[in-house]
This record gives sequence, C-alpha cells and structure tokens, in this order.
Amino acid sequence: MPGRLADRMLSWSDANLATLGHWFMREWSKVERSYRRPFSRIVFRLKFAFFPLLAIGAIAWLAWDWSHTRSLAAAEDAIFDYVVQWRPFEPKPSGQVAVVEIDECSIEHFRARGEGGWPWSRQRHADLLDQLDRAGVAAVGYDVLFADPSQDDPLGDQTLEAMAEGGAGRFLFGSTRLHPDYDERSPLPASQAPAAFALVPDPRDDPKLALLLPFGEAMSRNSAILNVTRNEDGVLRDIPLRETAGDWAVPSLSLRLAMTAMSPSDRPPAATVRPNWREETRLPHISAADLLTGEAVCGDATAPLPPLDGRVVLVGYTASGLNDAKPTPVDPVMPGVEVLAEATEALLAGSAIRMPPGGLKYVIATLMTLFTTFAFYRGEPAPDIDSVFVAANVGLLSSSFIGLTFFSFFFDIFASVGFVSLIFGLCRLYAGIQRGRAVGNGDFLPEFAPDRDRWLAIARLRFVPDVQLDARAAARRRREYRRRLRRFLYAGSDAVMLEGVVERKSWLHDALSDTMILVWHGGNAAAARVAALGDLGR
Repeated sequence: MPGRLADRMLSWSDANLATLGHWFMREWSKVERSYRRPFSRIVFRLKFAFFPLLAIGAIAWLAWDWSHTRSLAAAEDAIFDYVVQWRPFEPKPSGQVAVVEIDECSIEHFRARGEGGWPWSRQRHADLLDQLDRAGVAAVGYDVLFADPSQDDPLGDQTLEAMAEGGAGRFLFGSTRLHPDYDERSPLPASQAPAAFALVPDPRDDPKLALLLPFGEAMSRNSAILNVTRNEDGVLRDIPLRETAGDWAVPSLSLRLAMTAMSPSDRPPAATVRPNWREETRLPHISAADLLTGEAVCGDATAPLPPLDGRVVLVGYTASGLNDAKPTPVDPVMPGVEVLAEATEALLAGSAIRMPPGGLKYVIATLMTLFTTFAFYRGEPAPDIDSVFVAANVGLLSSSFIGLTFFSFFFDIFASVGFVSLIFGLCRLYAGIQRGRAVGNGDFLPEFAPDRDRWLAIARLRFVPDVQLDARAAARRRREYRRRLRRFLYAGSDAVMLEGVVERKSWLHDALSDTMILVWHGGNAAAARVAALGDLGR
C-alpha cells in the first residue's frame, strides 16, 4: 500500500510538472513574440542597410569621445591594473635603486632607548645621510620635508645644511608645489626655481611659482618636488616628472635623482613616467635603524645588508601611522617613498612602461568596427565570422600580456576590444533576427496556418561548379554562392529556408553542405508557384 501511494504521488507530480512546463513555454513564447515580431518588421524594412548605419554611428561616437571625454582611455587604466597583476612574472630590480625606510621598528627602537620617537631630531637625519655617504651612494633623495628650522636642534640644522653644501648635488631634499592660487604672491620666478629647465629653445614666459622649499639655502638649492597626482579613479599609475610653469619646468625628486646619474639630454624629459609596478620583486629595502646602528636591529640578522655603493637611495618613512600611503595598481597602500623609488628605477634602468599613442585604441576600434560591419553586410557565414573575431581578439589580448611581461610595453587595446565586442553583439543580434525570419521562426513571423496556406512549393538548390575549374577555384565559387544565397534570403523573401539538415561536423556535411531546401506557401497552387518562381528568378 505505501508503494502504490508513492507511485501515485510520483505520477501526479510528473503530470503536473509537465503541464506547468507546457504552460510556461507557451506563455514565454508570447513574451518573446511581443518584442521579436516588431523587431522583425524593422529588420525587413532596413535589410542590410543596418550594418553601414551602425558603422557610421559607432565611428561618429568614437570621434566625439576622442575630442571630448576619452572614456575609452579611462576604461583602459582600470584594465591595466588587472594586466599588471595577472602577468606571469614581474621584472627584477636593476640594482641601481634602494630604499631606506623609516619604519615602525626604527622609530620604536630609538624610542625604547629614550632618544625620542617621531619626529626625529635633525641630527639623526644628518647621521643617516652621513652613513649613506660613507657607504658610497651615488645620490640620496630625502622624501621628508624640512620646511622650517628646528627650535630644539639648531646644530642638527647646521649639519644638514653643511652636508647639502658639501654634497656636490648628491644630496637632494624634498620641496612641495603649492596650489596655483598662491603663485601671484610668490617672489620666485619659475626660471629661478631649483634645477629649473627650459621647455623651449627661447623661453619667454616666466611666471611666478609657489614652492615650499627646505629651510636652508643649500638645501633649497638642492631640492626637488615631491608632489604626485593620482588618476581620476584615485589610483596612482603615472608619476609626474616635472611641474610646468610657462616655458619652464621644475623637476620632481625622481627626475632630478636620475639626472645626477644619467648623461644630460638636449630634449626635455617627458611629463610623466609609468613605472613597471611590482608587488613581489620589490626594490631593496633597508631599515634606517639598521643603517644607523650598524646592526640588524629591524632586519634579518642572518642576511647581510644590501650593498649601497654606487646606488641611488631614497629615504622616507614607511611607518603606517605617518600616513604616506599611495594606492597603486599592485598595492593599495604603497609608501610614498617606494612610489618615488619605482619612478627613479624606471628612469635609471629604462624599465618604464611604454604605451602607444592615445589615438591608437580609437584607430583599432574604428578599423575593427568597419571590418565587423562589412563582414555582416556581405552576409558571411556566422561560424566563420565568429572564428575570425575570436582569433583576432585572442591575438590582441595575448600581445598585450606578452608586451607588458617581456618588453615593458602595454598595448592598451582592451577598451577597443570591449567596444568592438559590443558592435559585434549588435550585428549578431540583428543577423539573428534576419535568420529567424529566413527560417520561418514563429517568434519572428506569423506561424504557418494549414487551413489558410493549403499549398507548399519546395525547391532543392544545389551548386554545381564548372567542371573546367580546379578544386581551389571551385571551392571559392561554392563559398561565394552560399554567401549570395544567404544574403538574398536574409534580406527578406517569400521563401523559408531549411538548412542545417546535416550537422556541421558530420561526414555527410561536405557532400550536402551546398544543398539548400526552400519552401513557399500559398492559398492555392498558382500562388505558391508564382512566389517560388519569383524568388528563384531573382
């Protein structure tokens, strides 16, 4: 008895599920027809004119975007972050740049000895510079702003000033570019700013420039700008190399450090540099306490300190409580001194990421849009279009990863690929409606009514090549025949085509792939015959 009850319940459940499924399919078909049939009527009127119209509209938008918002470029920045993070491996440091970090351990070490916490005395900073000088560094960039003299350590101020005076330009100190609103009240012309250089051969425009310089004369003379600017989304990708004022420019700390170690150039440096950001293979780091004490106070006692002889060193604080974190593509809280060190490394090692001109992505998007719409306009087979489109995208994406990983070149075509994928999707959707009409899909056309259309005319079309043609020429003719027939039927006719009778990968496909069954309907034999002969004649 329990088994019979279970069988009845199962039978009842199956019957109700089948009824529910049939009801859902019937109602969902009504929903699809409610929007597909109006689209089908639009497609019947536009025919293949849709594709050139779409190309014109897409290219017009690209031209407008290039001259206004450049949203493709903004989208590329976010994609760049993922490419940097997903590349197979990171570049190794060149060994020319190192970072001396004033970290939590260094601050706590001197606080525990009763010598004060942060801020450090000027004498301790001078001692740090002295240790670096003894280590034989090529240059030092100090990412700490000494804006005012110290009331508690005047002797330390004098020592710092003396080291700046005797360093022969090897010791550079940070300065800050103030807001442009303060320029008019500044007594400093741009040409008189520290290490200012002309951007044009005959500079004439020399406006005032508001800078917050270090307190000492020698320190001011041997200073450079610390300001950095984030991208619109708040991420720091490109590091400014100069501050421009009229026909003059003032170098950043990274640029001026590089200029001390590189041969001079007649051309002005670029406005920004994009470092080859790294997360795992970081630049060499040394804790300031280890350098000052000569012992492994904060670092690994078993590992020797990295050599500093001949290196360019940047000194700055990395302690989290000092709030100098910058969001970068590989680290949302990268210390500012490491950001400047990466920019310096990019300049000295020539490892900066190079990018094509900004307009290239718009050119690629335009060309791929024209290619895509033209292929659909010609009525090429959908599998062939899909294969070529996927292969082109894979090639472009692969080139971007390979270029960034091995050649420090970011081929920024992701936004272009995304834009063209949207165009491709619209073309595919439109071609799908064309095909739905051509095969007589009831979602796009009124369904066949046997009581109204009593007669059917059926024709089998098959391409027969010229026997005088070789195999290659015959294949080209066959392919052209299929394209023209498909384009004729997709444009709208009285015929309904029956294709795909043989599966594409079947062994019969080659023998029957050029066979097409066309069906016409009519209320009587004459009407069906007239419709068939009309289309066949065309």
